[in-house]
Amino acid sequence: MISFEDFRKAELRVVKIISAERVPGSEKLLKLEVDFGNDPSADSERGRRQIIAGIGKKYDPEFLIGKEIVIVANLEPRSIMGLESQGMLLAADGGEGPVLLVPDKEVPPGSAIR
Repeated sequence: MISFEDFRKAELRVVKIISAERVPGSEKLLKLEVDFGNDPSADSERGRRQIIAGIGKKYDPEFLIGKEIVIVANLEPRSIMGLESQGMLLAADGGEGPVLLVPDKEVPPGSAIR
């Protein structure tokens, strides 16, 4: 088990997917550009981040555009197949692949999960 204080260190946010495309050379990786609202750690001009996610076998990129998803926003960036991922999306194990966690109604991009 982790302590409540350790759990509070994870910054969970709702973001909107602006673009999605397959990563060349991978069957499961997708490159997502997400709207993070007015986050100062995102691209300051556009409020966007790039996330590389292993959901390409379950989700078509076109389906994801405009969807809101939940991410862990304060992970250190990581290089995946030469691309920088600036967060991690949350998904449940649906038995037949990942199932994205989404809010039940629209919220502003960058909204904190509390």
